[in-house]
Order: sequence, then structure tokens, then C-alpha cells
Amino acid sequence: MIYKFTIPGRLPSMNEIVSASKSHYMQYATMKKDNTNLVSMIAKSSVKRQLDKIDIEINWICKNRRMDKDNIIAGTKFILDGLVNAGIIKNDGWSEIGDINHKFDVDKKDPRIEVKLKEI
Repeated sequence: MIYKFTIPGRLPSMNEIVSASKSHYMQYATMKKDNTNLVSMIAKSSVKRQLDKIDIEINWICKNRRMDKDNIIAGTKFILDGLVNAGIIKNDGWSEIGDINHKFDVDKKDPRIEVKLKEI
């Protein structure tokens, strides 16, 4: 079975995560909590049951090409933690996560992250 959901906008980049963690000990904690909860809320509306193991495909649709791809995919942390928080997967370890694939595109008017979960 395949499940899909879309996160509007974008998630924090690796540069933003590092900056937050260096500035004040609570800034990263707040960033992680807020973004994990956002993903959790969106995922819950699309996936109504717990999945044992998944492959995940993430399509990062960015506003432009200014940010490096390795910087963009740091948001994967919030996606996986959000799936655990939502109760969609028990954990985000090797037993629950198979392959993680990333795709990239540009849409100046509607940046978003499209997530596809395939139960395996």
C-alpha cells in the first residue's frame, strides 16, 4: 500500500539547524518540536494506521536552486521523527525504515515537500 502527504513550504536546512543549535540550547529544541509536530499532524490526516516497515520517497520541491541538496535533505530528520510521533511507525531505525529516496524539483509559486510511504 502507498500513502502520500504534502508538507507546505519547506523544513529547516542543515545550516539553519546548526545555527539554531549554536545560538541557544532551547532554539534547536523548539525548532525540532515545532517541525516534528507539523509533520506529525499532516501525516496523521493521510495515514490512519501503524505501518511495520516502509520505504520512503521524498520529493523536495523548492522555491529555487540556491540551496545545496545535502542542506535541504536535513529535513528528513523532522519527517521521520514526525512519523514516529504520529504513531505511523514504531521507531525510525533499520527495522522500520527500508530505503529513503530523494527527488528534487523547483516550483517558485508553491514550494512543498511531497512524501510517499510504501509499506513493505
